Amino acid sequence: MLDASDFSERVLAVEPSATLAVSKKAKQMVADGIDVINLGVGEPDFFTPEPISQAAITAIESGKTSFYTPVGGILPLRQAIVAKVAETTGQQLTPNQVTVTTGAKLSLYALMQTLINPGDQVVMAQPYWVSYAEQVRLAQGKFVPVQTDRQDMKLTPAALDQVDGPVKLVILNNPTNPTGQLYSQAEVQALLDWANSHDAFILADEIYGQLVYNGASFTSAMALQTVQGSRLIIVDGVSKSYSMTGWRLGWTIADESIIQQMNKLLGHMTSNPAAVSQYAAMAALQTEPAVVETMRATFEKRLNETYDKLTAIPGLTVDVKPEGAFYLFFRVDPAILAKLGLESTIDFATALLDQAHVALPAGEGFGMPGYMRLSYAQDQETLDRAIDRIAAFVNQAEMVSE
Repeated sequence: MLDASDFSERVLAVEPSATLAVSKKAKQMVADGIDVINLGVGEPDFFTPEPISQAAITAIESGKTSFYTPVGGILPLRQAIVAKVAETTGQQLTPNQVTVTTGAKLSLYALMQTLINPGDQVVMAQPYWVSYAEQVRLAQGKFVPVQTDRQDMKLTPAALDQVDGPVKLVILNNPTNPTGQLYSQAEVQALLDWANSHDAFILADEIYGQLVYNGASFTSAMALQTVQGSRLIIVDGVSKSYSMTGWRLGWTIADESIIQQMNKLLGHMTSNPAAVSQYAAMAALQTEPAVVETMRATFEKRLNETYDKLTAIPGLTVDVKPEGAFYLFFRVDPAILAKLGLESTIDFATALLDQAHVALPAGEGFGMPGYMRLSYAQDQETLDRAIDRIAAFVNQAEMVSE
């Protein structure tokens, strides 16, 4: 019989993904015939746009996808990324400043393995996306989440100044997961200035950069600072904006010396991203802007409608209305937990799934107990049904107290 001693200390120290764990249980309940509404995973409900899928089919039929590609991705795809960056930020890159990975998550993991030595401090705002912390720990770094103003939950130079000891890497997730907050140009510049003055790397995860709403404006860090010869690193991909989560295709943009080191590592991990996904991603980057705009506009409408309905439920509060991504990170009044006989939002999430059949991850997984994350990347009818179920579940607290 195997026990914990048979496994590495490294893997035993890793916490399962809070979002994927909720989704797994929800999917099992669905398989058991239960009507579960799963709003736990950040996955658009749109099919991949037809021109992108057709480009992949054409690549298969023409024999382009049968063999290994370069570790960092095919040259035409890296050139397409370079062209897209020039179009959106004005920065002129070379293909050697880009490496393509099996999803943006692998870019992040490979970067931690490339940059972080045991004990190196990696800092970001709290709350944070669940995998950042575990990826830092797998590199034996020290993950340092810093407290933020509850009214915006953003990282600031003042917060960074409170960290004891040298900072190796600052993570800037913009727009953010789980809060959907968007950093202004001045806020991005201030963090770049802090990192530069402290000789720290700054990793800007911009995977949601095309999904901003209600007149908000996204500023890429690349619009403010060149990557050549600097410690600025960008991670991006096609999963969210182009509804391509299943294709697993992301990339890193950085100084060529960083890319070279990453490629050494990636060559021993995946050899290369799936060839067919690379041709699909190339088509995505070259598709008409209307393809993304249609989905973005739909998410905006869902945000506005769902925000109003969720915040109308007594005891549930969204501290600041999101401007990007597709999440609502809401606070559960401790009085609601007490009246329901629950001790934490983990218990709230479990009871909500078991009793109301709505799957949401608890804030504990994002470093913020007392909160829940709801993904509005579903159709409005489904979201409305979920809100109705959440409201009925929460209203039990009032019934219990009477």
